[in-house]
Amino acid sequence: MKMIVAIIRPEKVDDVVDALEAQNIPGVTITDVRGRGEQRGICLQYRAGQVQIHTLPKTKLEIVIPDKDVDTTIKTIREHARTGKKGDGRIFVLPVEAAAWVRTDDFIVG
Repeated sequence: MKMIVAIIRPEKVDDVVDALEAQNIPGVTITDVRGRGEQRGICLQYRAGQVQIHTLPKTKLEIVIPDKDVDTTIKTIREHARTGKKGDGRIFVLPVEAAAWVRTDDFIVG
């Protein structure tokens, strides 16, 4: 099993989640986060002067999937989160050793 962690623009979340569901990947944890990457924030110009914003709002998606679905999941996220501008996000793939359900005694070893 793998965990896909995707940091994307908040306005693209619904598009990505709908596309993942269409690919039969319904389980996702969504968290609002703030951060910065290569763009190092943004500078906004107002009448009173410039304002530097160091961290930007992003959304983190966490998805645990079988190894066989990794490429499809990454492709789906890229296709539906991409705007072509800096700040579109990043995707990480992490190993998952095991998963256990709280309600039942079910346990899956990755």
